[in-house]
Amino acid sequence: MKNDIITLTVNGRDVKNLQVTGKKGQTVLEVLRGNGVYVPTLCHHPKMPPYGGCRLCIVEIENMRGLPPTCTTPAVDGMVVHTHTERVTRVRKTVLELLLAYGNHNCLTCEQNGACELQNLVYEHGIEHVRFKTDFVPKHIDDTNPMIVRDQNKCVLCGRCVRGCLQVQVNGVIDIAARGSDSYITTFDNKTLKESNCLYCGQCVQSCPVGALTEKKAKGMGRQWELEKVRTTCPYCGVGCQLNLHVKDGRIARVSAVEGALPNDGRICVKGRFGYDWIYSEERLKTPLIKENGGFREASWDEALNLVAAKFTEIKEKYGPDAIAGVSSSRSINEDSYQMQKLFRSVIGTNNIDNCART
Repeated sequence: MKNDIITLTVNGRDVKNLQVTGKKGQTVLEVLRGNGVYVPTLCHHPKMPPYGGCRLCIVEIENMRGLPPTCTTPAVDGMVVHTHTERVTRVRKTVLELLLAYGNHNCLTCEQNGACELQNLVYEHGIEHVRFKTDFVPKHIDDTNPMIVRDQNKCVLCGRCVRGCLQVQVNGVIDIAARGSDSYITTFDNKTLKESNCLYCGQCVQSCPVGALTEKKAKGMGRQWELEKVRTTCPYCGVGCQLNLHVKDGRIARVSAVEGALPNDGRICVKGRFGYDWIYSEERLKTPLIKENGGFREASWDEALNLVAAKFTEIKEKYGPDAIAGVSSSRSINEDSYQMQKLFRSVIGTNNIDNCART
């Protein structure tokens, strides 16, 4: 409705007195992002409720005290927002230096190098050294989980993994414990990820903006800038989740969900994210096999298909078409499954056809 439209004036890094519009009920950040105005964030994620933890999206708003975070500040008609004043930039740099001081952020050996949001922000703000000395004590790295490595030394306590686990995947396996500089991400009863009720979906990994959560199987498989993203559809069930394959030299290094793409919108299960090893298994059949004299021998496709057709014909003539049943694999494309059911219904003459992807 027309009465729901609000207008803000923005003075930012690349704009001056820019008039932007939004809707009542939106936050300042939502209005700015919706109009292409840049404000740095770390804890913000569009699929998660506002958190206001990192304090990097702070701005100056005329007639408002302090430096409010845009992600939790409701947008009001007539606001005048300054996104990159000297004061705001100085505070953001201080926040980033504190994050660096209370962790071990060695980009040279980090798997997230090149795709780390903290790294990008430090570079953007021209931080070359950290002024603060802290009593940071290195923490134990939890690599007990067969899929996920959890390095608390790189954690910036943005809370995105916690909210991703609870509010996106609705699992609630992890949370923030303790207070202040002693805070850390943990599971119930402070168990390792392997001992917890983690479902290994990897949503925490996809939500993490730094290198605190990484895929174990992707370690050493390629730097971010070496990986090519190839979009595909998950073959494991009938939902049709959209995936990004991160490929180097024709080999999958890791898998992530496509944000903003239906039906999964950035969510996938453990099979979709981590179940790609079978592609490279040495036990995969590369040619048809026919069993003879208690063993298998390699055969051509023509020989194998002729044998199957002959056996089906023999069974159908002796016992009738309902003595034959088929199960289509969910790893097949829809067109192949359609052709298989057509074969069984029209050629063999039975409705005994199923697919493991059915719900």
